[in-house]
Amino acid sequence: MAEAKHSIEIGTGLFVLLGFASLAFLTTQLPGSGLQLARASQSYAVVADFDDIGGLKVGAPVTISGVRVGQVSSISYDPSVYKAKVKLEISRRYDHIPDDSDAAIQTAGLLGANYVALNPGGSDTYLHAGSELQLTQSAIVLENLINKLFANFAGSKSSSGSQDAGSDAAAAPKAPARTAK
Repeated sequence: MAEAKHSIEIGTGLFVLLGFASLAFLTTQLPGSGLQLARASQSYAVVADFDDIGGLKVGAPVTISGVRVGQVSSISYDPSVYKAKVKLEISRRYDHIPDDSDAAIQTAGLLGANYVALNPGGSDTYLHAGSELQLTQSAIVLENLINKLFANFAGSKSSSGSQDAGSDAAAAPKAPARTAK
């Protein structure tokens, strides 16, 4: 009886240990964790400067035509050009990306996470380690769009209200002037 209880305890302990090992592995695979188990030799780094990166995070996917080709490896601020410098790690399998390609920060769905989409150019020379993408499109920040929408709506309502008052006064017939008797 004691031997059966002992084997159950060992089995339970191994199961819990396996669970923690699985959890540790999966944590390294999360896009926002910045920890990846892939070796650096399997990729090359290129840099892109953006005016606004929105909610882009380290570990975010880099795609071409919807196919994941790499990930964001670092984000920093470059005070000399007042832009965010984004370092992209691209898999060596995708070594024929034209060097005149452009990078755009996109959103997965309406409120999804941000990612970098590469749009291939037409050059005969290709990106390599240390290349810099010259053409970039910053993130479209939903809050900024909503603020602009409300500002335009409020501006058009107040300007149309003042025009309506002026046009109503001009269109109304004038009452005859009264003279004192």
